[in-house]
Amino acid sequence: MPPKRSNTLTEAELRIMRILWARGESLVSDLVSAMPESSPLAYTSVLTTVRVLEQKGYVKHRPEGRAFLYSPCVAEQDASQSEVRHVLHRFFDNSRERLMLSLLGDGGITAEELQRLKSAIAEAEAAAEEGES
Repeated sequence: MPPKRSNTLTEAELRIMRILWARGESLVSDLVSAMPESSPLAYTSVLTTVRVLEQKGYVKHRPEGRAFLYSPCVAEQDASQSEVRHVLHRFFDNSRERLMLSLLGDGGITAEELQRLKSAIAEAEAAAEEGES
C-alpha cells in the first residue's frame, strides 16, 4: 500500500512557492533562474516539483506558446496557516495552549516578541468577549 500523500510542503516545494508568491506567474526557466545560488535546482527538478505542487493544488498552469506559465493558487498566508494547523494537530493534539507553551519554553523569545504576543492575546480576548455578547 503506497504511503498517504502529504499536503504539506517539502523544502524544495516551499522554495518554489516563495518564488511564485514573490514573482507571480512564471515559466519553469524563470523559477530555475530565480533559485538562490546557495541552493540551486536543475530544470528537471523544478519541473517535477512544480508538477507535484499542481497535483497538491498549490499551483495552476496555462499554456504560453510551447511552454506553461505557472502561478500560485494558494495564498502564502493560507499555506502558512495550513502548515501551522498540521503541526498543531500532529504534535500538540490540536491544543493551541500546548503549542504556545512549547514556543515560549524554548528560551529563545525576545522581550519585543513577548510584548507582541501579549498584545495579540489581549486582542484575541477582546474579540472572544465581543463574540460572546
